[in-house]
Amino acid sequence: MPTILVIEDETQTREIFLRCLTFEGFHAIGAANGTTGVQLATQHRPDLIVCDIMMPDLDGYEVLAQVRQAAATAAIPFIFLTAKSTMADLRWGMQLGADDYLTKPCTVEQLLAAIASRLQRQAALKQWYLHTQTTSKLPSLPSPACAPPPIFPDCPKLATAFQFIELHYADGISLRDVAQAAGYSPAYLTNLAQNLTGRTVKQWITERRMVEARSRLTSTAQSINQVAASVGYADVGHFIRQFRQLHGLSPQAWRNAHPLELVG
Repeated sequence: MPTILVIEDETQTREIFLRCLTFEGFHAIGAANGTTGVQLATQHRPDLIVCDIMMPDLDGYEVLAQVRQAAATAAIPFIFLTAKSTMADLRWGMQLGADDYLTKPCTVEQLLAAIASRLQRQAALKQWYLHTQTTSKLPSLPSPACAPPPIFPDCPKLATAFQFIELHYADGISLRDVAQAAGYSPAYLTNLAQNLTGRTVKQWITERRMVEARSRLTSTAQSINQVAASVGYADVGHFIRQFRQLHGLSPQAWRNAHPLELVG
């Protein structure tokens, strides 16, 4: 039974959500303010947190910052519930490590859908993590997919992040996906990667995609569109612009410059 923590200072809203979550089979816990919410998050380690932004005492941003800074709660999915929906507000919340936003007034159906989506994503990430942990304990049968390729530096604090990138770079992953898999907030992981490697996580994702793109351009007859899609780009124009920015040539021009390696 998943545990959901609802941090909401409006009593009526909080009680409605708690009753509906309980009815749907969740173990629902409520907090009337941010300080209590942080305490309950530490005590119960819920599977997901829903938190209002505008609250007395600690506001939602401060709650999120404290949750993300503690190792025991850093990876808990976090959904903001807010009447504020400007782009600046959304960007700030995402930089702190929020996973989703629900704008007030929202329906119970919208809340349940958002929770279900995040719990499914979290379950998939946990399954992946357990798999990598299990295979890493088999020295006689090492798994190439779980070992970072040569482009990744040997950084123990970033090993899980690099392993996740290696396994999922072609799936259109984002910084938030990598941070969640590594158990860090996006902002913390960005700073950690920058300090230890001189590059951001986004740059490492791009570099891994470009390694594969160059290989496909010179060893297959795939079209530029196919190459872009195979390395995680839904927009071929974005792929071409990024490739040109990094290599000084378009993908097609780069392929033309390496004709001897091309396989029919």
